[in-house]
Amino acid sequence: MDIPIEVPGLDTLIPQIEGGRIVVSESGPDPAKSFFIRRVCRTALRLQSSVSFVTSRGESEVEGLFRAEGESTPNYSETLHVTERDAIHDLEDIAVADGVLAVDSFTLLTLDLASVEIARIMRGLRALCRDKGMTVLLATDRGVQQSSAEAVTNYLSDGVVQFHAKEGPEGISRFLRIPKWTDGKFVDRNVYYDFDGKRMVIDLRRRVI
Repeated sequence: MDIPIEVPGLDTLIPQIEGGRIVVSESGPDPAKSFFIRRVCRTALRLQSSVSFVTSRGESEVEGLFRAEGESTPNYSETLHVTERDAIHDLEDIAVADGVLAVDSFTLLTLDLASVEIARIMRGLRALCRDKGMTVLLATDRGVQQSSAEAVTNYLSDGVVQFHAKEGPEGISRFLRIPKWTDGKFVDRNVYYDFDGKRMVIDLRRRVI
């Protein structure tokens, strides 16, 4: 199932995530990466797709975030399945046929793995995407793992959205980049966005230097 990107402005750059793809949402300490993953998951739930959400946080906390960030408070109990883990070495046991598998944070849950092991997991996920039609969303933390591990994760994904934040004279500037996407295109400029913890706004008119 294709999942529309329901973030105004961003949907102009990347209208949807095609079914059977792996997408990485990356940032530093900024929680925008996780918000983006949950935003896509909420759209999938609205379209009645099952979502398996893997996290190191508690189930009630994650479900609370889904409800706080949504426009309403639907009952997700039948379609949202939260799995709490401290580490992951294989994701095949929680794969969902023709649904969504989201991992927040993939970096922290694979922190003890070498890049060759991360490559094994990523290739396994790619095979599951092809076989089951599953869509995979990975939230990753920039600068936490070795650069080789980050490179492997991004290289073996189908799309990458990078959220950046830097402090300047007028406060914090936030911008995103899309170094590659599922349809082969990329956005080689910094796209301004604002994020207050519950809502993300994209401004395509403004360019961040």
